[in-house]
Amino acid sequence: MKLAQVSRGSLVELVIDSLREAIETKRWPVDERIPTESALSAQLGVSRNTVREAVRVLAHVGLLQVRQGDGTYVRAQYDPGETLRRIDRAALRDRIEVRLTLEVEAARLAAARRNDSDLREMRCTLDARRDAGMDLSQRIDYDERFHHAVVASARNSALSDLYAYFLRAIRNTIERTEIDLDLPEPTQADHEALLQAIEAGDAEAAESAARHLLTPSLTALTSER
Repeated sequence: MKLAQVSRGSLVELVIDSLREAIETKRWPVDERIPTESALSAQLGVSRNTVREAVRVLAHVGLLQVRQGDGTYVRAQYDPGETLRRIDRAALRDRIEVRLTLEVEAARLAAARRNDSDLREMRCTLDARRDAGMDLSQRIDYDERFHHAVVASARNSALSDLYAYFLRAIRNTIERTEIDLDLPEPTQADHEALLQAIEAGDAEAAESAARHLLTPSLTALTSER
């Protein structure tokens, strides 16, 4: 299937976008060999050097694999970096829903699996959040660290990795709920309720407390639609 010719803007960037689209839409499935450099050059109306540079970039991020003497193959369907950029551009409501999904399950697991060291870390970061007072930057930092401590105490490496993957989007939601006057801000008492449920080993209460932290903001955003 032929690709549309590139005619303006940064040629390398536009070629990258064209090749990425072919990969992400599965026009070129994973493990398939893509057209040769000369064929792509003709299809896109650019030089072979431009195609070569675009392929080099996509190979660097892991979408393509250049096999010397055999050609270039599709290695993965999605570019993690581009996925993160799309998450950053997603609506705040969507990002909070993802955060809610991850943190509610993490809280439930943490109530059953936390140890004394985990509880000390959660208590330390939560006290620091309180003591930050009107220092917004510090309060956001310790808020983020508290939630990371909850996720870590869930003892699920896949969940921890996934949460870390969404780190930038998660921090952004914390900042928005702290700064945006139209969004209900989770209080110190709300966070304390979550920690108390985890300390008590009450999975149901921990799940409920984690949900309560973000549901008011989510409700406010939903009502705006």
